[in-house]
Amino acid sequence: MSKISRNTLNLIYRAGLLDAVHPLWADRLTVLAYHRIADPNGAGFDTFEPNVSATPTAFAAQMDFIRQRFNVISGRDLVAWLQGEQSLPTHPLLITFDDGYRDNLDHAWPVLQQRNMPAVIFLATNYMGQATPFYWDLIAYCFYHTTKQEADLPLIGLQQWHDKASRTAVLKKWLNSLKKLPDQEKWTAVNQLPRLLDVSISPDTFAGLHLTWDQVRTMTATGIEMGAHTQSHPILTRVSLAQARQELEGSKNRIEAEINQPVKLFAYPNGLSTDFNADLQTILAQLNFAAAFTLLPGPTQPAEAQQKPLAIRRIFLHHQDTLPRFAAKVMGLPRLLKPSG
Repeated sequence: MSKISRNTLNLIYRAGLLDAVHPLWADRLTVLAYHRIADPNGAGFDTFEPNVSATPTAFAAQMDFIRQRFNVISGRDLVAWLQGEQSLPTHPLLITFDDGYRDNLDHAWPVLQQRNMPAVIFLATNYMGQATPFYWDLIAYCFYHTTKQEADLPLIGLQQWHDKASRTAVLKKWLNSLKKLPDQEKWTAVNQLPRLLDVSISPDTFAGLHLTWDQVRTMTATGIEMGAHTQSHPILTRVSLAQARQELEGSKNRIEAEINQPVKLFAYPNGLSTDFNADLQTILAQLNFAAAFTLLPGPTQPAEAQQKPLAIRRIFLHHQDTLPRFAAKVMGLPRLLKPSG
């Protein structure tokens, strides 16, 4: 869809063409993949901007859009359908959030409550209630606050920047290189960054960035479901199978102990085609997970979801998505244009 211009998307949206084709794919399973709901241009924002899926205002508009066109289901509804216990409504849609950021409580939860819409939040359990940042937020913070304009970075060597755009380009280049490393090597490189960029990190720098377990329980009591997203958020194909099992089982057990409810849903960290495999799916099945979610582009055909319940597609959202672009994504335009993708 990147080849479709903004003007073309606006014309398609305003002409009602998306609504016209919407009934033609009524049984598709649409799963939205959010991360953070925040304003990356707001005062004090100094963490990883690409992880912001929508501003609070845009998120409310998006929820109104889908409420008028889809039947929003819960994770329990999806599990019951996968297990043959119930059918799904036409135009079923599941709302999900990855990682467990505090802004899900502050900005997404009130919008969902006002509209009586369920959702699932996938928690990386080691971070809940902790001031420990995800590595991408630590990296972004260091780049935001450094006064340097060059650094000799592990993996990619000497890099220079002179403005926000070039600094962001270096940040993303290094982050993409890090993702290819085994998890332990990745953290060895990341932990050098504050020194390399001459940035101080205090114990409370990232306080309040993640949900606490009390907040998780508060949301659970109102119908928000919790799923597992590992303990420490490694890319699971970059660690041993023994460590992967520990990450999966440990996160599931911790959430179940905290909320006193079974956890049946999982989302793969990073979620691309090289980030999960049959061995991981076998472990998930052994741990009684009923469904697992990727970031392969959705929506998903019902037959595919039933055949591959541990590799369900989702629609990745970004705060730069205009409402017409959001509409095109959610209505399945990218997959209609490339159905084999």
